[in-house]
Amino acid sequence: MKRLALFISGTGGNALNLLKACLEGRVQALPVLGLASTPKAGGIDRLESEGLPTSVVVRKDFESDEAFSEACYRVAEKAGADVICLCGWLKKLTVPRRWEGRILNIHPGLLPQYGGPGMYGMHVHRAVLAAGESESGATVHLVDGEYDHGRILQQLRVPVRPGDTPEDLQKRVYTAEMELYPKALAAYLAE
Repeated sequence: MKRLALFISGTGGNALNLLKACLEGRVQALPVLGLASTPKAGGIDRLESEGLPTSVVVRKDFESDEAFSEACYRVAEKAGADVICLCGWLKKLTVPRRWEGRILNIHPGLLPQYGGPGMYGMHVHRAVLAAGESESGATVHLVDGEYDHGRILQQLRVPVRPGDTPEDLQKRVYTAEMELYPKALAAYLAE
C-alpha cells in the first residue's frame, strides 16, 4: 500500500477529504504526514485532530526554491511517503528526478486554461467569470517543473451560471474537487 504525504498551505480541506477517503477504503493508501508551508495553516490542527502527524517547512527559511523543495522532500521521505498530494499547496516546488511522476496536485480550474503563476483560489474563479466561460471545474494533474503543467489525470466540469459571483463558482468547484481528488488518486494508484 502506498504511503501519502499531504501538503497544505491553508485550511486542509482537500487533505482531510483524502484522509477520509483512505480511512473509508475508497483510496488504497496510507496517509503518513501532513506538511504545511506555514505555521498559520489552519489545516495543521485539523489533520492532527484526525491523528495524522504534521510538520511545517517555511519557504522564507531557505535561500532558493530548490533548497526549500529539498527540505520538504526530506521530511516526506523521513515519514516514508511514496506519493505526495498537493492539497491547496501554494509554494513553488522543484521536482527532482526521484520524485517525478509521484506528486499530484488539484487545481480549481480546467487546465491548461487558468493555470500558472498567480492562478490559484479566487484568482482562477474571477478569471473564468471575466472571460465569460460557460463552465469551469477541477483538474488533478501530475506535478512537473512548471506551475499547473504536468500530465492531466482527470477533470470534473461544473457549469458557470448566469449571475455567478466568484464565491458562487468557488463553492461549486470546491464540491467538484471533493468528488474528483479521491477518484483521481485511486485511479492513479491503480495504474
